Amino acid sequence: MDLKQMYREIVNEHNLHPTHKYDLEQPTVVLRGVNPSCGDDISLQLKIEDGMITDGSFNGSGCAISQASADMMLDLIIGKSEEEAQKMGDIFLRMIKGEATEEEIESLDEAAALQNVSHMPARVKCVQLGWRTMGEIMKEDQASHADGSHHED
Repeated sequence: MDLKQMYREIVNEHNLHPTHKYDLEQPTVVLRGVNPSCGDDISLQLKIEDGMITDGSFNGSGCAISQASADMMLDLIIGKSEEEAQKMGDIFLRMIKGEATEEEIESLDEAAALQNVSHMPARVKCVQLGWRTMGEIMKEDQASHADGSHHED
């Protein structure tokens, strides 16, 4: 099986049968991510307890790449610390820019199959949507802890 076919199969599987596409009961943080250029619109919902992402889901609509990428991201970050999730997000975004090492890319598991999206400029924002939204949640959550407040939706 060639790389392009493997990429298509992984994206199709995560798009057609997403593990994490539903509304999470009692998330601690929710953030909407929108890609106005093509209409991708997701709501990323996470449960963060003591700095750990204990559960997560997303809902919304968009192209196969945005939906599959968000699902793959949740596979990777659930059970990880906020710091680990941010690091994975950084690696993913650098992979799309062509700046990540092979070892870093391998750490992304199935999400590494999205590496070739970097050659499709019109799809870069689609593939990054879930990851950028997660990064924003991590920044907001850390800022709320830094100023002594804690927000819940």
